[in-house]
Amino acid sequence: MTDRSAHFAAVYALLRAAGDVADHWVQTDFCAQTKGATDEAPVTFVHEDTEEKTVSGTAEGRRACAWHVTTYTATQAAVVVAGARVLGIRLHPGALAAALTISAATHYAADRRVPGGLLETLAKATKKTRFYKMADYGINGSYALDQAWHHGWETVAAVVAARVGTTR
Repeated sequence: MTDRSAHFAAVYALLRAAGDVADHWVQTDFCAQTKGATDEAPVTFVHEDTEEKTVSGTAEGRRACAWHVTTYTATQAAVVVAGARVLGIRLHPGALAAALTISAATHYAADRRVPGGLLETLAKATKKTRFYKMADYGINGSYALDQAWHHGWETVAAVVAARVGTTR
């Protein structure tokens, strides 16, 4: 195994673990519910503790998605930098920045989830509309396709970080 392949495997594992933590523990309930809001399809968020209601449209949806992606990317950056240090892996800062940019941009594109958005359009184009809309049998199709999208792009990001960025 080459250093690059080992670096790829380590960076991918770090990106993926951090992505799961960021998506499910770091992301706020408000961002999770509001990031796909539009003026045509507003979202009413009910605060868990106060029961206060907030109606969000396009501007709030974009801000919520941007904040989620910011915390997601910061979590990935912190975990990859710390993990690489512990593992003795030296990654080129520019390559790591490029990798994190790939992860962030593709995450925003998928998570905005406006009606007729990127993932729904891809599901339709690949004849997976029924799967995308499935929310039964313990499966949520749009969530499964969302996670597969993120995993795929994190793989590309890890290749960029390891291929371009490895220093000796």
